[in-house]
Parts: sequence; structure tokens; C-alpha cells
Amino acid sequence: MAASTKLTSAAGILLMKRFVPFLFGLFVMLSPVLAQPVSPDGLVRTVTDDVLTIVRQDKDIQGGNTRKAIELVDTKVLPYFNFQRMTALAVGRDWSKASPEQKKRLADEFKTLLVRTYSNALTSYKNQTVTYKPTKMQAGDTDVLVKTEIVQPGSKPVQLDYALEKQGDSWKVYDVIVAGVSLVTNYRDTFNQEVRNNGIDGLIQMLVNRNKQLETGKK
Repeated sequence: MAASTKLTSAAGILLMKRFVPFLFGLFVMLSPVLAQPVSPDGLVRTVTDDVLTIVRQDKDIQGGNTRKAIELVDTKVLPYFNFQRMTALAVGRDWSKASPEQKKRLADEFKTLLVRTYSNALTSYKNQTVTYKPTKMQAGDTDVLVKTEIVQPGSKPVQLDYALEKQGDSWKVYDVIVAGVSLVTNYRDTFNQEVRNNGIDGLIQMLVNRNKQLETGKK
């Protein structure tokens, strides 16, 4: 199997594709009102509740309009994720080998990969509900894990955790863990293998190729 086709083939990715509406959808309704200082768990709870209401009412998204979902992610979600750190985590130790220009290209392509791969999951909402677990956080903490659980009719609940870091007065997501599988580190083995075989530029090209495949509708 070619490296590019492995990018979304792992069991963890399949889980994430089912529950990513709560990853990207979490921040769809962020507005200037919510941009003021707020706790990470309070942010997760408040915005998730708002988003679930919107998704239930959006017939276009429910009907499979992935283009609208992509536009939604692009305009409402991206400012609230730290894609530079997400990419660094996904690349792992090889991140230090990349030049500043290569790091920027890697982050841009990885962001595009995540958006294009998972935006279609916004169309898969099927009356799931969310429960929230107590967040362990001390005064002054700048890195927090917010734990939630997705409850599905007729299925076992799925653990969905958000890793957030504080930047100034706001919080940004840098990883999501679905049923114990990290979104970003799930890519690491494939990325490391590509760097060993073809270097950093080879990894960039692999991501470019995969994004082109997704753009043309190939899986």
C-alpha cells in the first residue's frame, strides 16, 4: 500500500472520522462574546451545546453537503487550533530537521489534510449526546486535558478528550484523543517512514499528493 493511502487507514482514524464533528464542531460557534477569557472546560461545554443545536437544524450538512462543511471549518474553526504544534507532534523528532520554510509547508499541508479528511464527518451526526467529566486543573495551568464522552443510541460510549494550551487569555486545541488514540500522533509512524525514505521534502510531497487525491474525491 502506498504511503499516501496509509494516512487514513488506521483503526484510530476510522474512529476519529465518526466522532470528529465534536472535534471541529466544538468551535464552530465561537464568537467575540466567547473570545473573552474562559476556562477550557467551560469553553468545551458551552460551545459544544451550541454547536449540537446548530447541527441538528442544518439540513444541508445533515444531507451530506461536505463543501459547506469545509467552508464552515475554514471560516469558524481554524483560528482556534494550533496547527503548528499539531504538525510538530505528528512529525515527531524529525520536526527539528525541517527548515522554517519546510515547517510552514508541512503545517499548511497537514492542516489541509485534516480539514479535507474530516469535514465530511460533520454530515454524520446521528443524535449523539455529550457528557462532561470533571477537569483536573490547578491555578496557573497552561496545558489542560478536557475529557468528554460521546453517547450513542445502541452503542457503547466513546471517550473523546481535548488537549488545550493557553495562549495569552485564550485556549487552543493542539490534539484530540478518540478512544485513547491521539489524532496527531496517529500519523507519526507513516511520517517518520517517509522522512527516512525521502527526507522532509518527500513528506511534504506525500501530503501534497494526498490532498490532491482528497480534492478530487479519491479515498
